[in-house]
This record gives sequence, C-alpha cells and structure tokens, in this order.
Amino acid sequence: MCGIAGIFHLSEQKQIDADLIAQMNDRQIHRGPDAGDYFFDPGVALAHRRLSIIDLEGSPQPMLSADKRACVVFNGEIYNFKELHKELSENGYTFNTHGDTETILNAWLEWGEDCVHKLRGMFAFAIWDREKECLFMARDRMGIKPFFYTLMDNGEFVFGSELKVITAHPQFDKQLRDSTIEDYFTFGYVPEPFTIYQHAFKLAPGHKLTLQKGMKSLPEPVEYWDVPVHYETEMEQREIDEQLVERLKEAVDIRMVADVPLGAFLSGGVDSSAVVAMMSQLQDDPVNTCAIGFDVKEFNETEFAQMVADRYKTNHRVETVSQNDFDLIDHLAHLYDEPYADSSAIPTFRVCELARKHVTVALSGDGGDELFAGYRRYKMHQAEERVRRTLPLGLRKPLFGPLGRIYPKMDWAPKFLRAKTTFQSMAMDTVQGYHNSMSILRADERAKLFSKEFQTGLNGYSSLEVFRKYGDKVQHLDPVKIAQYIDLKTYLVGDILTKVDRASMAHSLEVRVPFIDHKYVEWAFNVPSSHNVEKGIGKYSLKKALEPHLPDDVLYRKKMGFAVPLANWFRGPLKDRLFDGILSNQMTSSGYFSQKQLKTLIDDHLSGRRDNSAPLWTLMMFESFLRQQKAA
Repeated sequence: MCGIAGIFHLSEQKQIDADLIAQMNDRQIHRGPDAGDYFFDPGVALAHRRLSIIDLEGSPQPMLSADKRACVVFNGEIYNFKELHKELSENGYTFNTHGDTETILNAWLEWGEDCVHKLRGMFAFAIWDREKECLFMARDRMGIKPFFYTLMDNGEFVFGSELKVITAHPQFDKQLRDSTIEDYFTFGYVPEPFTIYQHAFKLAPGHKLTLQKGMKSLPEPVEYWDVPVHYETEMEQREIDEQLVERLKEAVDIRMVADVPLGAFLSGGVDSSAVVAMMSQLQDDPVNTCAIGFDVKEFNETEFAQMVADRYKTNHRVETVSQNDFDLIDHLAHLYDEPYADSSAIPTFRVCELARKHVTVALSGDGGDELFAGYRRYKMHQAEERVRRTLPLGLRKPLFGPLGRIYPKMDWAPKFLRAKTTFQSMAMDTVQGYHNSMSILRADERAKLFSKEFQTGLNGYSSLEVFRKYGDKVQHLDPVKIAQYIDLKTYLVGDILTKVDRASMAHSLEVRVPFIDHKYVEWAFNVPSSHNVEKGIGKYSLKKALEPHLPDDVLYRKKMGFAVPLANWFRGPLKDRLFDGILSNQMTSSGYFSQKQLKTLIDDHLSGRRDNSAPLWTLMMFESFLRQQKAA
C-alpha cells in the first residue's frame, strides 16, 4: 500500500520541477512513511511513497525494468505475482526483486496494455515507456485503490493517489463542478469518474488510460473489465452451497501473504466474521482481530464480535469509543479532500487506528452486502417492484404521487408502504425508484435546499443520470440485481472503498478486501436473487453456506451497521456547531443554498418534528470542505 504521483508533459521535453513534484508527493506521506523516491526523464516525473508489505527492502519505487526501457509507480498488491513471475521468467524476463512491482513492469513489456487482464489484485499504477514515449495507467477492476488526474493549461498531465496531490500544484484551477454538488447532496459522496473540482477526475474502476507524447488533448479512458451480467445457466442451490465458502476461502488465502504483521477487522457482522473464520482455518496461529465498540448499547456490536473471537480463539482487541467522539469532523474533511458525508468514517477511522497498533495489514468484510444483497433496501426495492409490475406506471403515478406529497400515516398499509420515500418511489420506474430510496436528500428536498440561481446553473442536470448510466446497461436483469449492479458501480467504490482507503492510509495501514476479488465477483454475482433474498432474509445464500462456520446469533440477527448517534449529537453537543457552521457566512453567501431552507432543516430537527440528522451531517461536512478549501 503506497502513494503514487507524477507529472507528464504532453508535448514539451523540458525537465519537470523537482521541488514541485516533491511537495506534491509529501502531501501523501501518510500513505507510505517507509520510503519516498523519484524518477525523471525529459517531460516526465514519477514519485512514490512506500509502505513496505512484501519484499521489504528489495522493491524500491519508482522501479526501472531490467533493460531500462520502462519505469513504474504502483499502489496496491498483485496477489498472483508469483505465478506471473514464473510465466514471465520462462519467457526470458529477468527479475532482480522478489516482489510484485517488477512483475507489473515485465507484464507490460510482454503484453502491453493487455497486461491488466493478467493482474489479480488491487492496484493503481502508471508506467512510462521510453521506447513508445507513452504513459500507461490503470486502476483495479473494483476500484479498491484510488487514482486522480488532471490536465493543466500548460500541457502538464498530473496524477496522484489522493486529490491533495493535485491541489498542491500551484496552477491547478479549484473551480467546483456544479453537477457534482448535486450528486453529493444526493449520495453523500462524489461518484466516479468526477471529483468536486471541474478540472480533476478519477480514473474509474476497471479502466485504463494511455497518453502519447504529442497529444493535444486527453483521450477517454477505456474500460477493460466489467461485472459479468450475461448468464448462460442459472446456479442451483447445491452448487452455491458447495462453492461459496471454498471460493471465498481461496480469495482470503491469497490475501494472507505479507512480510509484516497481518490481522482482520471483526465488527460482529456476517461479512467480517466470515473473513475471520476463513483466516482461522487457513493458519495455525491465532488471527489478530480488532473491534470498536460504543458506550451506547444500540450502537455496540462487540458482544457478537466476541462470539466469533471466542470460537476461533483469535488475539482479539477491543476499544470503546465515546458516543461523543465527534472531534474528527474537520480532520475527516482533510482526509477525504472533497465533500464526503458517511458518518461511519468516524468509527472506521478509529478501528484502523486500533488495528495499526498491532498489524500493518488487515482484511475486511467490505463488499459482502453488495455482492449477496445484504442491505435492507434490497428487500424494500423487491417489494416495491412487485407493486410496479402489478400496476402500470400510468396508474401508479396518479395514485402514489399525491400520497408521496401528503405522506399520511397509513397505519393500515403494509410496513414497506409507510414512508414518504416509498410513496414517491412507487410513482417511478425501477431505476428512478431505487435512486429515490438511496438519496440523502430526495429531488424535492434538493429543490428546496438549492438556491434558484444554482438550480438554473445545473441546466436540468439530475443525479439520477448517474444511476441511469448503469441501470440502462443491466435492464435485462431482475430488480435486485439491477440495484446490486448500481451499488457496485457507485456506492461501493464512491462511499465504502473510499472511506476505508482514506481512513486506513491515514494510519499507514493496508486493508485487503477478499469479497470483491474480481474472480469471486464474477462467480458470486451469478447467484440468483431468489437465493440471496429468501424468506425475508437478505444475504440468505451466504448465511446458509456459513452455518457450519459461524453462530446463528451472528448470522441471523438484525443488521446493525457501523453507525454513530448523529441525531443526539445535533440536539446536544453539536447544536452550536450546526448554527455556526451551516448558517455561516461561507455557506449562506456561497450561492448554492436557500438560507431559509438551511434554517428550516435545523429548526425541524431541534424541535423533534423531523430527524434531519443525515442532511445536516451532509451540510456540515460540505461546510468543513469549503472552509478548508478557502484556507488552503
């Protein structure tokens, strides 16, 4: 796990400013505190910060190929590097190290851009090829490792592992992108491939980008992999039971290679518990596990984590976090570099802090919910879809549209029809309904929040376009699979993986994610929805397969989530911060918001009329971002 950075001039051959690339690289020293170095060619500068995991002393970066033709900077881990090392050695390539970085270099020399198809792991890398005079970049299939880039007006292409690398360049234009503000107040994050800045981008998961000397503009990145969504045969339950755990165990096994202490997060949920169970069966020594608890029972899962720790006799460490652990607010804005509103970033930061005291690598259970339909919203979406398929849109709109606006209590109705969001969703098609249910602020609420001037500037843009782009690709699938696919492309990478990457790298901790090993995803996404959402239980296929490995109290308890008590914070210790931040001159004069609606959101929450904790947190994190951007 490392940090990479670089400057590539599209046309000129002049030497890149060494002090500038060093200043940019130092912005991400937390990603790689063990070493930092540079490579320079005319018009090219590559930089690297290293966190040593494998081949601790023998794989310095930037790394030149044995023939001096190509140079690479790389962030991540290639889990099949030993097999590739053997194949490439047999093809005549020389290796001077025992790590995975040189494998990427030789794979490039052998297969060119197709080298990405050979790599199994998490990665973001850039290769400068002197002979071809090109810069080749790629990001792993699921987007576990980040990659940001921009093109300056002076022709310099700049990239880095974090946005702060790019914003450190004195010529970077920090103008914000209006459409991503609309996206942020819908989702709580800025979805790929955009950033909050008009002129900076994320290389999307499963994409590659090649720049050639002499280019006048940037080409579009090319997708080299996608979740397979066309099935020739449907899985049988027996096949699922036989293969699910064994395939997961293999994905865990290849992630247990490290020359430093290794462990796992253990929240007490199904997914992290499954990873720990697999690890315990793969090694003789006790697994190092860690968990964060809260001093409020309804937010505390440590008793379930302890059940798993006791069963597998792990070296388990627990720390309790105060319910009033909100001192990280401004620090989070600095970590994420752009507005980011998932409040579970706080306990995630704390569990990474705890883990780093004992290990350098930790395995996590992220991705299990998206892959096996574990979120409650999938069951809700499935129930809504039954009504959509029963009643045509022409009938649903006039029936449910008004109900969504007046929102009666409707105690007589089925439980899934007792929310305003549900009424609104029922008047929509599948993708729009799912978008509505996933929105922190729904379309009507965003219309109230944003100023008339800002809405006009959006020129009709809606964050629904993000979901449409992915939903249109898989409209042949069933509604739950459509929702899962959208989440794999948006929520997983933009929220979950972003949260874990920044929180872990803030502590120089590498996190590995076996559930979203691309080979496992290619198999598991084929598990039918009827097996994943069954008998009112989400993630049913995974839970059934894990019954021999985990207690029923862990598998079948109500899903809790990694949450913090926002509603209480805003009515108590953060009350003054609400007024000082959300109603600050910076927010009210930004041109984005209706000052009246900002005050209404606060007043309704403090009075108890509504729980506006999620929108208020989203606003608070946006204010913190604006304030830090102004101070930078």
